[in-house]
Amino acid sequence: MIKVLYICTHNRCRSILSEAITQHLAGDLIDARSAGSQPVGAVHPLSIYYLKEKGIKTEHLRSQSWDEFADFAPDIVITVCDSAAKEACPVWFGDTVQVHWGLTDPSKLTGTDEAKAQAFRECIANISLRVEKLKNIAAHAKSPAEIRTMLEDFGATIKS
Repeated sequence: MIKVLYICTHNRCRSILSEAITQHLAGDLIDARSAGSQPVGAVHPLSIYYLKEKGIKTEHLRSQSWDEFADFAPDIVITVCDSAAKEACPVWFGDTVQVHWGLTDPSKLTGTDEAKAQAFRECIANISLRVEKLKNIAAHAKSPAEIRTMLEDFGATIKS
């Protein structure tokens, strides 16, 4: 089983969605968690709503700091927002494979309820496609080098 830590600055929407979807689709192969460098302390209510709409469990989700994961030792750290991608990651990430999967933040959309619903559903669909690829990596990669190569092969941006 590989460990994945999704990072977004505020850990209230995209990283939360990613954690829940990964646990739902690949929980047998991937131990997924999420955190933020500056967590707001609450999950966005529409994140919960649209995850539940897809039949994805949400009870365990909470907004938390990446400091809480110093002992988690993730195999892969995935930033999902551009501001988190530019931040210096904690030193305890060490040689962890660090990837950036930029996602548009559906929680920042203003407009009709229908437009917001579409934005959340599109984000969830996008994450789901990426998790299916990540699931394949988890099933076949045997080393950090193989994880890195397989991530690059499907177009992930590897952070140096």
